[in-house]
Amino acid sequence: MHSKHENISSAQTITVIAAAAAAAVVVVVVVVVVVVVVVVVVVIVAVDVVVTTVVVVEVVLVVVVAVVEVLVVVVAAVVVVVVVVVAVVVPFQLLMGI
Repeated sequence: MHSKHENISSAQTITVIAAAAAAAVVVVVVVVVVVVVVVVVVVIVAVDVVVTTVVVVEVVLVVVVAVVEVLVVVVAAVVVVVVVVVAVVVPFQLLMGI
């Protein structure tokens, strides 16, 4: 038969095991919560970075488009000037040559 002392020690052992299990559960829960929070923060930061990058890219594209438009206008103006000069000078040269 078990003595009274053995019963008490086995009860203590069960209590210690239960406490250890409870502590382990608490640690696991805390770790899971921390991991989830870190993941959420990382995702939020990543999304923020992506959004910022998209905005920067949009601004760059707008600037590039504006520069291209200005260049097109300048080129068109140069072409018009050249055409006008040729249209005026060539007949004049031909007339002078005659």
